[in-house]
Amino acid sequence: MNRRTAAAAAVTAAALLAGGCGASSDNGSGNAELTVSTTTAIIADLVRNVGGDRVDVTSVVPHHGDPHSYEPSPGDAVKVTKADLVFSNGLLLEEPGIMKLIHTNAPKRTPKVPISEKLEQYGGTVIKLKEDLGLDVLWLGWAVEGEVAGDGSQVRTTATKLEGPGDLHVYLSDTLGNPKSYIDSTDGFDAKDSFALPPEAHTHVNWVFSEPGTYKLTVRGQTETLDGKAAPIGSGTVTFAVGGTGKAPAAGKAVLDGGHADVALNAQTKSVYVRSDDPTTGKRTNHPADSVVLSVPDRAKETVPKEGAFRFLGKPGADIWVLPQAVIGKHVHGEMDPHAWEDVANAEAYVRRIEAELIKADPAGEAEYRRNAQRYLKQLAQLDDEVAAKLAAVPTANRKLITTHDAFGYLAKAYGMEIAGFVVPVPNREPSAAEVERLRDTIRDKKVPAVFLEPNLAARADILRRVAEDENVDICTIYGDSFDDKVHDYVSMMRHNAKELARCLGQEGS
Repeated sequence: MNRRTAAAAAVTAAALLAGGCGASSDNGSGNAELTVSTTTAIIADLVRNVGGDRVDVTSVVPHHGDPHSYEPSPGDAVKVTKADLVFSNGLLLEEPGIMKLIHTNAPKRTPKVPISEKLEQYGGTVIKLKEDLGLDVLWLGWAVEGEVAGDGSQVRTTATKLEGPGDLHVYLSDTLGNPKSYIDSTDGFDAKDSFALPPEAHTHVNWVFSEPGTYKLTVRGQTETLDGKAAPIGSGTVTFAVGGTGKAPAAGKAVLDGGHADVALNAQTKSVYVRSDDPTTGKRTNHPADSVVLSVPDRAKETVPKEGAFRFLGKPGADIWVLPQAVIGKHVHGEMDPHAWEDVANAEAYVRRIEAELIKADPAGEAEYRRNAQRYLKQLAQLDDEVAAKLAAVPTANRKLITTHDAFGYLAKAYGMEIAGFVVPVPNREPSAAEVERLRDTIRDKKVPAVFLEPNLAARADILRRVAEDENVDICTIYGDSFDDKVHDYVSMMRHNAKELARCLGQEGS
């Protein structure tokens, strides 16, 4: 079954799912029959195209904002309190604070629809998220696994004890590079030395050690619900070897010194362990916490930044050993890639789900929603063909993407491209010589004619820009999670992406 046939079949399925009666709703502003809140500007644009004049649509994240890191305001909460229907992307695209705002402030009767989490029922496809920055030290995050009951429930991890020769800091840098401390051992540990994640989530953080030696960090977990109930879910201790070669301080323990790993807490098994991904096979292994050592060798040595905001790390210029955050801003996500709209066929599935949910919420508007959806689906089908034709004209050898964000896996899969790598700026840290050389090697080996920057990350992508200029390859613009002052809607965004990719990668016959 091809993409078009699958889409047509999904239309019928979506129509059947939409057939039930929905609750009546209060009018929005103006003549609108529904007040709809969305998490992102991209989803808001899709809803407007289906809802037309019957819906009043607002987005929590502004059109130029990053859903991975946007901090919602009190004004955003007010918008949500008036919503008859809320659409989010789902698959942990949105920053947890956004979802907490929705679950806390939206009326209980209001349907809260994570569109991409049932995308396949509406003719879409979902793929796994692939992350590989190729750092020359361990890329270590935090993760929680296991289901937790209740909308908006979270898993909180708290540091309770540290043994070692120096201090430990765990902090996160926001999109502008400003640090937020989560764990700071300098004044002992209390309830503030903690952070919360939604179930089945992973986040990137910076790990900073002030002295070389062996450290043992003990953490405990608890589940938390929106009504304030908490329940313990176990504790465990992880070991770090800091300085020198970062080898194990005790025999019989495996050493993790590269690739991607997480300190993980499982809400169901009530255990703490270290999970790691084999960089070659991608196979995941869960290691009991007491069976591994996390390596922080001397090649991870840096100095405390001179900016005042980093004074909590120590005296400017002092030596520190760092496992870097590696991705700018808050970046909480799960196993599946949430950026499904980068395949236009998936955007059609978004539209079918939106159509079905609007009809359930406002049955009187069914005829209008169906007319609008069919009109827009026809436009998207033409757009899909246009994007496919544009990218088919790119020489096969040039269909390789190096970007500033891991947001284009769907685009690559749908239109015959290859993700050669993504190089995000590492907050407040110059990349090592090995990392820069690896990027140069990728550009040379893949013979890419261009690299691509997203507008909301371009200002902080100096390293990618500099290496691209040194290698004499073009620097072009591509849109991922958000719009900007030049591009205001989904069709324009995808049309721009296709044209820019074709132009910069060497469209045949151009």
